[in-house]
Amino acid sequence: MAADLLAQLAASPEQAAILLDVDGTLAPIVARPEDAGVPPETQAELERLAARYALVACVSGRASADAAATVGVEGLVYVGTHGLELEPEAERWAGALRDFAAGVAWPAEDKGLTVSFHYRGALEEAAARAELEGVAASARAAGLRARFGRKVLELLPPIEANKGTAIRRLLRERELQRAFYAGDDTTDLDAFTALDGLEVAVRVAVASAEGPLELRAAADLVVSSPAALLDALRTL
Repeated sequence: MAADLLAQLAASPEQAAILLDVDGTLAPIVARPEDAGVPPETQAELERLAARYALVACVSGRASADAAATVGVEGLVYVGTHGLELEPEAERWAGALRDFAAGVAWPAEDKGLTVSFHYRGALEEAAARAELEGVAASARAAGLRARFGRKVLELLPPIEANKGTAIRRLLRERELQRAFYAGDDTTDLDAFTALDGLEVAVRVAVASAEGPLELRAAADLVVSSPAALLDALRTL
C-alpha cells in the first residue's frame, strides 16, 4: 500500500509537498546536536526533490536558521521550533523560558522560543531522566509546557503550536492536498495528524530503539534509519 501511495505522489509532484523532520530523520543522531549534519547524498536528493515538487520543507525543533545550516540545502522552506516561529505571541515567552533555564542546574540549549535539556550520554541516564522529570514538573507549575523526546526534555511556551499546525498552514497557503511527511520522534505525531483528510498522505516513521512506538503504529511506512529514508525519497 505504501508503494502505491508513493507512486501517486510521484505521478503529480506539482500537486504535492515533501515535509521532513531534521534530527534523526535527515541527519543521523549524534552525541552533540551542534555536530549534526545531513550527508552529501541526502543533500543532493533534497535538491532534486526541490526542483520537482510544489513544496519541500523541513519542519524542525531547531530554530529555522539552525535547521537550514544543519541541512545545508538552499531552496527549501524551513520552519523552526516546532512551528512556534509562525506564532507571533510565542516571542513574549522567550524571556520566561531563559529565566527558568538559568535556575536549572543542567546545561540548557537555548533555541530562542524553546529550551532543551539533553541527557544523551549521561553516565546514569535513568537518574538523569528522573532529575529532569522534576525540572519538567517545575516548568509546568511555572506555566510552561514540558515534554520529553529522544533523550531530551523540551520546554515551550503554553501556546497551541506544533509541527501539525505548521504543516496545516504550509499546505493551506499552497492549496496542496497531497503530502509526504517523515519523522522519528513524539513531536512528529502532530505532523502525522496534520495529514488527515488529504487526497494522498504518506506518513513515514524513521524507527529507532529510542523512538515512540505510537509513531510506528501511525505510519504508512516504517524505515530503519535516515539512510533507509533516503532510499524511500529516491522513489519520489
